[in-house]
Amino acid sequence: MVVGTTLLRSLRTLRPPTLTGALGGHPAPFQPSSGVLSPLWRTTYPIRTLQVSVAWCAGHNKWSKVKHIKGPKDEARARMFMKFGMLIRFAVKEGGSNPERNTNLANILEQCRSKNMPKAAIDAAIKGAEKAKLVSQHLFEARGPGGCLLLVEVLTENPCHATQHVRRLLIKNGGMPSEGARHNFVRRGVVVGSGQNITTERALELAIEAGAEDVQEAEDEEEKPQMKFFCAVVDLNKVRGSLERLGMQISSAGWEFVPRSNTSLDEAQLEEASSLIEALNNYPDVVRVWDNIQADS
Repeated sequence: MVVGTTLLRSLRTLRPPTLTGALGGHPAPFQPSSGVLSPLWRTTYPIRTLQVSVAWCAGHNKWSKVKHIKGPKDEARARMFMKFGMLIRFAVKEGGSNPERNTNLANILEQCRSKNMPKAAIDAAIKGAEKAKLVSQHLFEARGPGGCLLLVEVLTENPCHATQHVRRLLIKNGGMPSEGARHNFVRRGVVVGSGQNITTERALELAIEAGAEDVQEAEDEEEKPQMKFFCAVVDLNKVRGSLERLGMQISSAGWEFVPRSNTSLDEAQLEEASSLIEALNNYPDVVRVWDNIQADS
């Protein structure tokens, strides 16, 4: 698709993305399907202007750096690989061990490789899925320091125990359960590619041609530039394939809970929020924590 200069000028307005959708149930197990884990709701996404969001990302990138500072990197890395192993075993249990037929597993494996998870550990997780105990997947809603909102994703053999433990961790670290927090997030497909040597104009062209709904400039943990292309979950593989054919170097593709709006926190609140999220992530049954935090400029 050829993008005219008039259209590109109209797309350059910098404002945060306004994504629509809703998550039902509290806590509610996800139901798997082809592609990635499917939501329990159905919704229609309106047509809207595509843009590159830069100003909004600045505060969120600052927060991303803050929350990755704590703890020895080796310990954090081992914990991350353990949680990837849990996700792999769950995906295999639900959809089989063949990534070509289990797209959810394929996306998880790609994320594992992008984080340099050892192949031996990946293979062991796949093989171990057959003997692994049955677990259920749940999402807990919470409010943290400064009024920030959190979604805590859990894989557990004992939902009652996990619920009690997550609640205790929240209360002990300045948070609380908060029914309705899920409504501030929407589940989106996200394709992440290198942001090096790519202009804003080219990112817009790639997003439009690939069928993405939004594109954001971001940075990884090592402060290397990235481009995040957002799309409907059902379009994830299509958008990813289109971007690759257009020459984009893709580092990962999967789904995320993307906040509709962000909560700005000062430095003291960021420290408290970081401690809370660290405590949640240290609980073995927690696989991911999503937040709507933005650091004050």
